[in-house]
Amino acid sequence: MTKPASASPQKLLVCAIAYDGLCTFEFGIAVELFALPRPEFENWYRFATVKAEPGPIRALGGITLDADENLDLLADASLIIVPGWRGADTPVPEALCAALRAAYRRGARVASICSGVFVLAAAGLLNGKRATTHWRYTDTLAARYPDVEVDPDVLFVEADRVYTSAGSAAGLDLGLHIIRQDYGAQAAASVARRLVLPAQRDGGQRQFVPRPEPKARAGSSLAALQDRIRGAIDENWPIERMANVAATSARTLARRFHEEVGTTPLNWLKVERVSRAAELLENGSIPLSDVWDVGGFGSAETFRREFRKTMGVPPVRYRERLGSPSKSAIAEAERRSSPTCRPTTCRPPATVRQL
Repeated sequence: MTKPASASPQKLLVCAIAYDGLCTFEFGIAVELFALPRPEFENWYRFATVKAEPGPIRALGGITLDADENLDLLADASLIIVPGWRGADTPVPEALCAALRAAYRRGARVASICSGVFVLAAAGLLNGKRATTHWRYTDTLAARYPDVEVDPDVLFVEADRVYTSAGSAAGLDLGLHIIRQDYGAQAAASVARRLVLPAQRDGGQRQFVPRPEPKARAGSSLAALQDRIRGAIDENWPIERMANVAATSARTLARRFHEEVGTTPLNWLKVERVSRAAELLENGSIPLSDVWDVGGFGSAETFRREFRKTMGVPPVRYRERLGSPSKSAIAEAERRSSPTCRPTTCRPPATVRQL
C-alpha cells in the first residue's frame, strides 16, 4: 500500500463552493480530485460541498444539486475551492467574501478554477498577489483589480496560500500540484495516471490562445506591405526591404508600425512567422523539419527558439497537442486496426525527429 509522503493524522478537509449557476465541469474537477475514494492510500482528504446561498443549486447542463453544509463549515476547512463563477460582471455575495476572508485569516488555503478568480478578487484575497485565470478573462481581471498582478500565460499560480488556475482543465493541473504538496509526488502521479493525464504539463495557456486575425486594420496604410510579406514569408525581410516596398524610410516605417500595430516591424514579422508555423503544425501535412524553412526562420535553431518564446512550448509539443495527425499516421492506424494486421507483423509508425 502506498503511503502519502506527508500524510496528516487528521484528514484534510476540502470544501468546494456551490452556487446557483454552478460551473459543472469545474465542480466535477474538485470532486474527482479530492472526493473520490482512493483506497490505495492510507490517508486521503475529507470532502464537502458547501452552499454559498440557500436553496437547491442549479448547475449548467440542467442539473440541480443540494448540500447539507453551508458557509459555516469553512471555519474547519484546510482547502477551499471556488469552481468558477457566474460571470465576471456578476457581484459576489458579501457573506461568501466574508467567510473566505475569515477562513484565510485562520490559515486555510483558498483556490479558484477559471472564473472563480473573480470571487477571490472580490474578497480581497488577491491584493498584492500574482494570479491567473482563463485567457478570455485576464484583461478584465487586470482592469477591474489593478492591485492584482495578472499572469496571462501560466496554467496556475500559488501565492501565499492562495491558488488560481487558468481555464477549466487547468484546474486539474492545480489540483495535482496541491496533492503533490500534501501527499508527495508519488501520490500525485498515481492520481494523474488514474485520470489518464500527465502528472505535470509543460508550457502555459499561451499555446491555446487563438492567434489574432492576420489582417491589417481597415484603413491601415501598412496593409499592402503586410500582405506582400505574408505572401512571401519564407523570404528575407530586413527593415530596409520593408521600407523600399512601402516607399518610405526605415524611420518612418518604424513610426507607422508603432502607431498602427503597436510594435516594431521586425517584431511583427516574428509573430507572423510563428503564426504561419503554428498553422503548418496544426495542419500536420508538412514534415516538422521543413516548417522552419517555409516559415522563413533561416534555421531550425531560430525556429525552435522563436516558437517556444512566443507560444510557450516547443514546436514538437505544439504539434502533439494541437496538430492533426498526418495522412501517413492515419493510414498506419487504419492498417493496424485491420483484421489482417497482427501484433507480430505490424510495427508502429516511425517517429518524427523532435525539433
